[in-house]
Amino acid sequence: MAVKKKVAIVTGGSQGIGEAAARRLAKEGYHVAVVASGSLEKAEHVAASIRNDGGEAQGFVCDVRDAGAATRLVADVIERYARVDLLVNAAGVFKPTPAGAGALADAYQMIDINLKGTWNMVDAVVPTLKAAGGGGIVNIASVAGVTGFGGYAIYCATKAGIILMTRALACELGRENININCVAPGNTETAINDDIRNDPSMQAVRDFMTARTPSPRTFSSPDDIAAAISFLASDQARAMRGSCLLMDEGISAGL
Repeated sequence: MAVKKKVAIVTGGSQGIGEAAARRLAKEGYHVAVVASGSLEKAEHVAASIRNDGGEAQGFVCDVRDAGAATRLVADVIERYARVDLLVNAAGVFKPTPAGAGALADAYQMIDINLKGTWNMVDAVVPTLKAAGGGGIVNIASVAGVTGFGGYAIYCATKAGIILMTRALACELGRENININCVAPGNTETAINDDIRNDPSMQAVRDFMTARTPSPRTFSSPDDIAAAISFLASDQARAMRGSCLLMDEGISAGL
């Protein structure tokens, strides 16, 4: 089915920042492929809600750790919408990995999803964007990619990797009219940090975060980050190439 409207693929689209981005882009006229890692039901729940609000969306499933699955996802989206104009890499996980604690499974999972997953999706979509004469990619990094947080070394490393990956790809893909940037959120109200925000045993962590945050808000909303994604995907950001847009309530500015 050929369409004239732009098409966006949003990984991690069934919750959190990805869901907010999918909803925002749909309101702006994109046809949105809402991608979840393992549950078509979750992806389609968000897609159906977007359609009920007057937008166009379809749920898809993809394990971004699997390069072949990423390639098949892009092909499935093209089969559905005949084009891809924008990729938003919002799939990610956040877990502590204190040194010496033996949290190897968590460390490898973050490397696989956060870093390799971002690369797999970029690698899968670039041929389509090149053939179309250009497009956009927005990666989701983190303030933890520019500032160290004790106990979260692997998470910090994966997000720093995304920032440098984005910069290198901007050098590589700019002449192909593919504009790639990233957003680095700080603490954001999503399911990924539900325990930190609500568990009574985490009160000391919350107090530390509040003390370190210059803003009166310790946590941003997913909609705040979605607005930044929307901006980077727009023509207003055409001069930004390989940039990292910090949306962190001022944490990285220092105490």
